[in-house]
Amino acid sequence: MQFCLCHGGLVFFMTPELFLQYLFAGVTYGLIYAIVAIGFNIIYNTTGIINFAQGEFVMLGGMTAISLHHYLPLPLAIAAAVAITMVIGALIEMVFIRWLHNPSILRMIIITIGLSILIREGALHIWGEGVRALPYFNGNEITSIVVLGVGVSPQVFWVLGVCGLMVAALYLFFKFVPLGLVMRACAANRVAATLCGVSTKNMVTFSFVLSAGIGAMAGCVVSPITYSQYDGGTNLAIKGFTVAILGGLGNSMAAVAAGLLLGIIEAFSISVVPLAFQDAIAIGILLIILFIRPHGLFGNRSAAMLKEF
Repeated sequence: MQFCLCHGGLVFFMTPELFLQYLFAGVTYGLIYAIVAIGFNIIYNTTGIINFAQGEFVMLGGMTAISLHHYLPLPLAIAAAVAITMVIGALIEMVFIRWLHNPSILRMIIITIGLSILIREGALHIWGEGVRALPYFNGNEITSIVVLGVGVSPQVFWVLGVCGLMVAALYLFFKFVPLGLVMRACAANRVAATLCGVSTKNMVTFSFVLSAGIGAMAGCVVSPITYSQYDGGTNLAIKGFTVAILGGLGNSMAAVAAGLLLGIIEAFSISVVPLAFQDAIAIGILLIILFIRPHGLFGNRSAAMLKEF
């Protein structure tokens, strides 16, 4: 059995093994994009802010864990890196965001982009331009698990498992945990939540902490296969924002579907376009969605206004 791909009038035949390899790669990267998009949505739902420094949380998690692994066992290094990144997320909110009163969207975009640049330049000063990576959680780069006749790195299953667990945990957190319900209440109506005695400022800080933590964890688990570099967060921020828009800004469950869609499209696009044009696909999709359906493929105008998780 072979699959056909058409390009420029030519027909390319893809074996089932190659098809599955592209599919696994697409799902893996798609989940990473979805985690970044969920980080965007958590902050957006609570504050109305689009945090363009979200990709830097992923980079900080991976780079910090790599440095700490020289002194700590891998699980402790990852846990410490996630905790440090969460503290950085809290500091960013308290120092740069909390004191603002009803800032304009343009002002917040400029502030978060500026923060992204500052974090990136700080990372360059600390770690330099070198590309680094955490060791594989199981085996090494040549170890593979055969699935339907296709060799898949064990780290891919770590990515799928950890990211899948984070998505499920966040869903349960916002649906059943009191703190998650309070955050949803702040997202729905901050004034009403304040009148009910909720500290909305603390909820905003916690949203930054939570988004930083899931971003850092994703950065750690994906580091062995994608590597980590001081400027790696920029590309992830673009992809994550694209997925957030594609799924409907504020809708984190739809972001998972949108992330998988973008990841699979990118993976299979390699067979018809050069790898150098892969990033242009995400930008092209973002522009098309903004022009044709700005509320996202899986959202609607009323849902976009309600900003529901």
